[in-house]
Parts: sequence; structure tokens; C-alpha cells
Amino acid sequence: MTTRDCPFCKLGTDRIWLESAMTIAFLDGFPVSEGHTLLIPKRHVASVFELGAEELRELWQQVGEVRHCLWERYRPDGFNVGINDGQAAGQTVAHAHIHVIPRRTGDVLDPRGGVRWMMPDKAKYW
Repeated sequence: MTTRDCPFCKLGTDRIWLESAMTIAFLDGFPVSEGHTLLIPKRHVASVFELGAEELRELWQQVGEVRHCLWERYRPDGFNVGINDGQAAGQTVAHAHIHVIPRRTGDVLDPRGGVRWMMPDKAKYW
């Protein structure tokens, strides 16, 4: 995917709610919860593992800032923070991004295992 084909590289400024020198945060177009936010590097790369040290530092710093803002606004009971790295891992947009997903007690019957549920038959280890 090139930058001209990438939906994240074409974001309208109206979708951006937090920005730094190297990162952008915006609400997910298909949220799994209220406030579900994506953080992306401004530089188009497919994987966070292609980023330089300074870009990674700023991206993760912004994850913390986004989490704080979401907590202040929505007061969720928890968060899932995740990366789908590569098509086999479920990445559908080939622009590195991190999901910050607010969670509420009771939003699923049993939240134990969190991200492990991407492979349901291996999720329940207790």
C-alpha cells in the first residue's frame, strides 16, 4: 500500500483529535467501544517495527496521553491497547497503528484473557 492508497494518510483534519510532531490520534471508523482511538505515525510505514527510536518513543508517549484523555472523558473501567502487525495478525490497513480501546465492566460476559480471545480455543487458560 502506498501513501496515495492509504486511508490513514488521507485523514481529514476534522477527524484528528490529538497530534504531535510525529503522530496523529483519531477515532476509529469502526469502533468496538465509545472512544476507541487509533494512533498512527505520520510517516507511512506498515509496521511499528519499521519506526525509528524517536518515532516509537513519541508514539508510545501519545498512547499514554490518549489513554489519559479517554479516561478523563469517558471514565472507563479499563483499556485494551493493541497492535495488529501484519495481515496474518488481522491488520487491515497497512499503515502502522495502535488501538486504544476503553473498556467497561460488563461489556463482555467474561473479560479474562483480554487479547487472547483472538484465538478463542486457546484463550481460556485458567
